[in-house]
Amino acid sequence: MWSWTYSPRNDYSISMKFELKQHFQIESARFLPHLPASHPCSRMHGHSFKLILTLVGDLDPKIGWVIDYNDIQALMKPLLDQIDHRVLNEVPGLENPTSELLAKWLYDKARPFLPTLVKVTVAETPATECSYPVI
Repeated sequence: MWSWTYSPRNDYSISMKFELKQHFQIESARFLPHLPASHPCSRMHGHSFKLILTLVGDLDPKIGWVIDYNDIQALMKPLLDQIDHRVLNEVPGLENPTSELLAKWLYDKARPFLPTLVKVTVAETPATECSYPVI
């Protein structure tokens, strides 16, 4: 996305916004307590969750990027440590750990330290994923 901005020197400069995606994978167990006992997801089971964080920001003209991917990983590590190789139902706020609620939980927890975060996508299988918020 391009936009024109007026600068105090009476000339125009180009501001560029970029979308970045950082992928993570976690291994977690869960059960969905509000489903009937006959549903397979009502029982304890595990997933290799793929998590995708989408960030949108301005290009730093000096460095040539929006944010260092290593910084995203470092900022996310304490949060991901709370849910990786864990039973999600035991994590405060994830007592009913659907993929939808996991995406919202991650977004709400990460947004304060990643202000350019615009979306979190959670894929519980290669064929299914959900995102929050919808943009």
